Amino acid sequence: MKFEQIKIKIKNFVEQELYTLEPWILNSEWNEKLPKLNELREKVKSIGLWLPQIPKKYGGLGLTNAEHGEICEILGSSPYGLYVFNCQAPDAGNMEILIEFGTKEQQNKYLGPLLNGDIRSCFAMTEPNHAGSNPVRMGTFAKKEKGNYLINGHKWFTSSFDGAEFAIVMLITDPENENIHKRASQVIVPLETDGVEFVRNIQIMGHAGGGWESHAEIKFNNVIVPQSNVLGGDGDGFSIAQKRLGPGRIHHCMRWMGICERSFDLMCKRAVSRELADGQTLADKQTIQNWIAESRAEINAARLLIKDAAHKIDTQGAYKTRNEISIIKFYAANVMQNVVDRAIQVHGALGITDDTILAAYYRHERASRIYDGADEVHKSRLARQILKTYKSI
Repeated sequence: MKFEQIKIKIKNFVEQELYTLEPWILNSEWNEKLPKLNELREKVKSIGLWLPQIPKKYGGLGLTNAEHGEICEILGSSPYGLYVFNCQAPDAGNMEILIEFGTKEQQNKYLGPLLNGDIRSCFAMTEPNHAGSNPVRMGTFAKKEKGNYLINGHKWFTSSFDGAEFAIVMLITDPENENIHKRASQVIVPLETDGVEFVRNIQIMGHAGGGWESHAEIKFNNVIVPQSNVLGGDGDGFSIAQKRLGPGRIHHCMRWMGICERSFDLMCKRAVSRELADGQTLADKQTIQNWIAESRAEINAARLLIKDAAHKIDTQGAYKTRNEISIIKFYAANVMQNVVDRAIQVHGALGITDDTILAAYYRHERASRIYDGADEVHKSRLARQILKTYKSI
């Protein structure tokens, strides 16, 4: 199937199968909507669109980062698009880690069921007492004892922990290593292991969530797993995280473009249909026209920046594309915030109700300027890299 055909089929599926469900699905508990979502997942499998981001040898469509970015824009317009196609965070990133760094045993036990959609996973890195944007400093430690890791620590914002089969945990295994980037490892922890403590699902903007939609606080209390559960090698945690985050940010940013396009469409439709007391419509007002023009320009600019970064990752690798990744991370997140906010304003009181998708976007996506590196961190890192070239002149 050609890529353009894949895009058309996915777009039709999202609009016909997901948009119509949103009024119910957005206001239902996870366990209520899960059977319907699983039914849709089976339908995606049956029409050959499962796992767009995964190589063909593992049962996916084998799309490049640039191509999958375009798919993420289509899927991202619905809150459950990526989940239904099994390319949702954190599972998608964990699949990629297991494909590149997992042993045959790890792949058989965890990757196969994950690719098939039989289980879910989570990724535990962020901690309440350490800066989330600085993974070289963490308070979760794994002590080596008799071929095992003895793990103790405290994590939160472990997204999708609720109902997951296993976690990939970023933790310190070599605290004395002079190279701070070699102190951490990533270790697979089955969540039924003794000592894994679920504290709570953190309430986000009034929504506690459950299942895949959850953001959990957890603790590891003398958790024992074999050292064979390490991914890559001991001390490879930081380098694996960097390889995971680059492509992941591409896909997040293109998902945001899907949100932008749908919000923009709703804004324009509302502008031309909403009549005012003087007989005009909102579309006749210059302020509204300015918002529409600015939104169109910002979306177009953001998309081109993201596509440029995706192409460079595919051709040069994630390490050489760090500046481009920082640019799109803070720029695209702010464009999305602007467009959604304008769309809500044009809708007036309707915009803050759950009668449209806009309120859900506003609640769920404010975090985009924080996770995967806060705006300020990316801006500071980018500026330092730029200024290095001037200091050497």
